[in-house]
Amino acid sequence: MVVIDETTECERAVYYASRRAQRTGGKLIMLYVINPSEFGHWIGVETIMRSEAEHEARSVLGEYSERLRETVGIEPEAVIREGARAEQVRALIEEDKDIAILVLAAGSGQDGPGPLVSEIAGRSSADFPVPITIVPGTLSDEDIVALA
Repeated sequence: MVVIDETTECERAVYYASRRAQRTGGKLIMLYVINPSEFGHWIGVETIMRSEAEHEARSVLGEYSERLRETVGIEPEAVIREGARAEQVRALIEEDKDIAILVLAAGSGQDGPGPLVSEIAGRSSADFPVPITIVPGTLSDEDIVALA
């Protein structure tokens, strides 16, 4: 499973996860989590913002799916959830016993590895239900193919 977000390093995680799924004969689940705290407090505005967020999630997942079909030859499963990202990652893994690994990408900037990597791989990794692979955001396609 790989978590999809708007970070530049996300592409590295998707590429690694897709190559690993291809080489192992496994499946790839792409999870996009919508943060409901960004919707505001007005019911009409919240409905519009939720709809726009879902449309954006479907669009991003669709682009990744199309690219993976063309470049790697796999058909990923796309899942959209709403809530706190780390909580939704754990919930999906606990619901789907076929998920065997979580792939995340670490940011390469001065801000550190990123909030999801810090939260999941940091304080909760000891009791996390599956192994976590953290892909450096600076790896090239060639490096990733060699590692996967």
